[in-house]
Amino acid sequence: MKRYINKLLPLAYGGYFNVLAQFSEKTAAQKAFDLFSTPRKGRVLPSQADFLNRALSDKIYVNKLGVQTYHWQGSKETVLLLHGWESNAFRWRLLIEKLQEKDYNIIAFDAPGHGYSEGNKMNVLTYSKSAQQLIDLFNPSYMIGHSMGGLTTIYNQYLHPHSSIEKIVSLGAPAELSELMEHYQNLLRFNDKVLTGLDNYFFDNFNIRIHDFSTSKYAATFTKPGLIIHDEHDTIAPFSASERLHKSWKNSTLIKTTGLGHSLHQEHVNQQILEFLKV
Repeated sequence: MKRYINKLLPLAYGGYFNVLAQFSEKTAAQKAFDLFSTPRKGRVLPSQADFLNRALSDKIYVNKLGVQTYHWQGSKETVLLLHGWESNAFRWRLLIEKLQEKDYNIIAFDAPGHGYSEGNKMNVLTYSKSAQQLIDLFNPSYMIGHSMGGLTTIYNQYLHPHSSIEKIVSLGAPAELSELMEHYQNLLRFNDKVLTGLDNYFFDNFNIRIHDFSTSKYAATFTKPGLIIHDEHDTIAPFSASERLHKSWKNSTLIKTTGLGHSLHQEHVNQQILEFLKV
C-alpha cells in the first residue's frame, strides 16, 4: 500500500499544479519550485553522528539560516567537499579518512535543509552561496562535489573564476537544468503551462532561463584542471552529462567507471581523486 501511495503522490502534485496554473501560472510555478527544492531526507542519522562529531564543528549563516560546517585539521592544502541531494557531509567519510592519511586540511558542510543545517529548502544558488562563504573563510585549493554538489561546484567556479580554487573534481553530476526539469515534469506529469511558469520563475527570481543553466556552457570558460568521474550506468545522472562537460572543459580528464553506480565512494574512485590532487 505504501508503495502504491508513493507512486500516486507525484501524480497528485502534478494534477494540482495543472489545475492551479489555469488560474495563476505564477502561483503554480512557485509551488512547483518549492516542491522541487524540498529534500525529503538527508538529515544526520544516529549511525552517522559519531563520525561527524569528531570534526571541529561550527556554523555559518546564509540567508539568515545556519549552515553546519565540519573541519578536520591538517597541514597540507585545504580541500572543500560538497555532497549531493538528500545527503550530508557523512557521505565523504571514506574519502575524508584517505585525505587525513595524507594530512590534508578538510572542510565539509551540510547543504541548507540537509544534515544539521537549518531550513527545509535547497537549490544550487543557495548551495553555491554557502560554498563561497567557506571559500572566503578557508581559501581552499581544491573543491570536490558529488551529484548536485558537483553541479554546484561547476556553477560556483563559473561565478568566481578568480577564487583560491586550483583544482576541481566533479563526481556523477548532472549538467543541464533543462534535463532536471524534464525529469521533474515527467515524474509529476504537469503540463507545459506549469513548465513555462517555472521558466519565468527562474528568470524573475534568479535572472536565468532554464535552458541557459548548463555546466557544459559554464566550463567552456575554465582553465583550471578538472577531474570528472562518472559511471556509465548511472541511473540518477546520465553519463552523457559528464561527456558534455568534459568536451567543453579543455583542461579536464574524464574517467568512466562501470558498475559503481551513482554514489562513487569506492576505494578506486578515492584513489583517483588523491592521485589527481597530488600531481
